[in-house]
Amino acid sequence: MGAIRIDPTTLLGIFAALSFVVVGFILKDGHLSSLIVPAAMAVVFGCTLSASIATLRKVDISDVFRSLRMLVHHRAKSPTEMIEEIVSLAEKARREGLLYLENYLEGVDDLFLRKGLQLVIDGAEPEVVKGVLETELYALEERHRVAHEFFETAGSFAPTMGIAGAIMGLIVALGNIQEPDKLGPAIASAFVATLYGVVFAYCICFPIATKLKTLTAKEVMLRQLVREGVIALQSGNNPIIIRERLNAFLNPNTRASSKKNVEEEETREAAG
Repeated sequence: MGAIRIDPTTLLGIFAALSFVVVGFILKDGHLSSLIVPAAMAVVFGCTLSASIATLRKVDISDVFRSLRMLVHHRAKSPTEMIEEIVSLAEKARREGLLYLENYLEGVDDLFLRKGLQLVIDGAEPEVVKGVLETELYALEERHRVAHEFFETAGSFAPTMGIAGAIMGLIVALGNIQEPDKLGPAIASAFVATLYGVVFAYCICFPIATKLKTLTAKEVMLRQLVREGVIALQSGNNPIIIRERLNAFLNPNTRASSKKNVEEEETREAAG
């Protein structure tokens, strides 16, 4: 798939959110050492992740954690780049025929587009090409759905695990009620588990789940664009018509910019 696109916003956002939690605690005259409670960490983080993993199939576990790489970088072309590539291939097919596209397959680095072109070159019926690509699209959505639902599940479990950790801490604290000087710190320590649960859910799990859903939606849209482009190319549509058809996937501002670039390119070619 195209060049690696670095997107650190998710990690930066999570780091900033956690930092503000710490800053807010310090501004309330809290001591950082009181936020570090290993027992609460074990209950909240351990139980949340374990319970969330219990909702998965064995084959899904590696896919979920592999999806985390998407948060920082992913290999994908922009819709405008993909449109230009498809239009270029359509122009070649119009001049030389569909079979000659096989000579250009090596230069196609998007596997989804390459698969569609290979089906076209092999002479598959349009319905078959569309069906195969739609199946690929469905499989992609399912793999990504498992990943973002995992983090949504973890986010829903974490606050409850925080309450469970707090209850455990209170049980221990009240068991030592005969020692009043230890009771206050023990109760405060118990409520750290609740803080862990809420922060883990709303500063880490839910943002990751939302980002994964956003990335999935963009990739699905890109593949829908490719599917429409391959079908139009196979039908022998004029490259200009294909461009206009695929431009429907772009937002109006990007569409206007793309059209302006094409017009400038045509003007330069005419002048040359």
